[in-house]
Amino acid sequence: MKKENIIKDKTYEFALQVVKVSQDIINIKREFVLSRQILRSGTAIGALAREAEHAESKADFIHKMNIALKEANETDYWVDLLYGSDYISKEIYNKLKSKITEILKLLISIIKTSKQVKQV
Repeated sequence: MKKENIIKDKTYEFALQVVKVSQDIINIKREFVLSRQILRSGTAIGALAREAEHAESKADFIHKMNIALKEANETDYWVDLLYGSDYISKEIYNKLKSKITEILKLLISIIKTSKQVKQV
């Protein structure tokens, strides 16, 4: 039986949503710069979490998760900016904001726990 990986699943689902939102912003709003920014940072979170799965050491794992946290924080900024500048609706904003907030909390928890656990 395969072990569930919540951060892996949630970041992948979030990345899919970001890809769709980015495509809509490009196709409907004809906005290319901001759409690429959220696409880059929003998809990087999951890629970094996946990379951390095969970290060379505990320190490498924490480092990769910290970078994922930074990307998540940046994505949170882009979500706010896209909503504030009327590129996304309140409904889309609420969905993205809820998910990125959850991801931020998970990453912070993972990093804190990893720092506290003693190496064997």
